Amino acid sequence: MAETHVLFVEDDDVIREATQLALERVGFTVTAVPDGLLGLEAFRADRPDIALLDVMVPGLDGVSLCRRIRDESTVPVIMLSARADAIDVVLGLEAGADDYVTKPFDGAVLVARIRAVLRRFGHAAGPHGAAPGEGPPGEADGVLVFGDVEIDTEGMEVRRGGDHVGLTPTEMRLLLEFSSAPGTVLSRDRLLERVWDYGWGGDTRVVDVHVQRLRTKIGQDRIETVRGFGYKLRA
Repeated sequence: MAETHVLFVEDDDVIREATQLALERVGFTVTAVPDGLLGLEAFRADRPDIALLDVMVPGLDGVSLCRRIRDESTVPVIMLSARADAIDVVLGLEAGADDYVTKPFDGAVLVARIRAVLRRFGHAAGPHGAAPGEGPPGEADGVLVFGDVEIDTEGMEVRRGGDHVGLTPTEMRLLLEFSSAPGTVLSRDRLLERVWDYGWGGDTRVVDVHVQRLRTKIGQDRIETVRGFGYKLRA
């Protein structure tokens, strides 16, 4: 089996070298570069399996680089930031990142987060890794319909009003989780566990930003906020 290829963009020499060694020690192949422009070049040349992007890098900052990557690919992206301020987190996630890790980070924690992201991308066929054709009850021919939104759970495609909707694998898994229990309120903690594979908990801002991104694509009123509890898909 081919090794997982990680693109790592970090301008701090010590962090870059130490993290590269830590990732290579557990079997990842790592391309590590010190600025965003080199990161974009490396991404286009190598087509890595996952990208780790520091927010504050020269040339092309991490958020802008994430947007450029997302314009071309659905490859998973984890943002790295020395600050946990809401604005940093939200900007990175709104740019299309799938997760973020605050520096300083423990190498084992970073590896666990990378593997969690890769697991859910490898199981984008359905919630909890469900195989095609094993969708929620009431599914007909692998297609779920909610208003003008159609979800093809076998072809992993979504249409709204007949037009194709481009979703990242994380957004698709989130939508599949909602569609497995339409009308049921799903808590942020449950979504973190089921979609982000965070059995140990996580930052619920990740859920909130992804729900908002999903709403912009399938309709603002399709996913309802139930204040104090979570979200539900309108059946």
